[in-house]
Amino acid sequence: MGRDDELTAVARFLYEAGTLKHARRTGWWMAGVRDPESVAEHSWRTALIASVIAKLEGADPARAAFLAVWHDSQETRTGDVNHLGKKYATSADPRAVTADQTAGMPEVLASTVRDLVDEYEAKETPEAICARDADKLECLLQGIEYRAQGHGAAQRWIDNSRERLVTGTGRRLADELLAGDPLDWLRVAMDPARRDGASA
Repeated sequence: MGRDDELTAVARFLYEAGTLKHARRTGWWMAGVRDPESVAEHSWRTALIASVIAKLEGADPARAAFLAVWHDSQETRTGDVNHLGKKYATSADPRAVTADQTAGMPEVLASTVRDLVDEYEAKETPEAICARDADKLECLLQGIEYRAQGHGAAQRWIDNSRERLVTGTGRRLADELLAGDPLDWLRVAMDPARRDGASA
């Protein structure tokens, strides 16, 4: 049986996407985090947060999560370029990278992925706005967790992420995250009576 060239292209991309499990979010190195989370770990929680924000904002949670899953997929080829690096390196166009990544795939799939990346980059639809806020909120959340682990310099990422949120839900969630503690969920799980005063 011969190979299906279009599915071969998909199979290759699936291996390529797996490299994001090893690609580190490099900006955290400047905050003193020796082994920061991977791009894949960031993308997973971003997708989860996007579905939450979108549902609470009246947008399509599945679409917002779908956008968030693909929002950093280009970093298999460009790497994670932090904000300082972007000052010196010409930023690659995510749309062009995606076009190369999806070349040879079944057109129904390739066009879907290209449309997702285009929608995310255009920043216009409610779902794209929610997905972009989720990206910032995930960074804020990760910063709070790193700060709790003793990385005080993470405060800069927390503050910058909070300032860039645009949805009401994103801003309110940020305030809740900042008012709590990363282990509040565990305290409540162990003792539900603490639900209303988990940080106490």
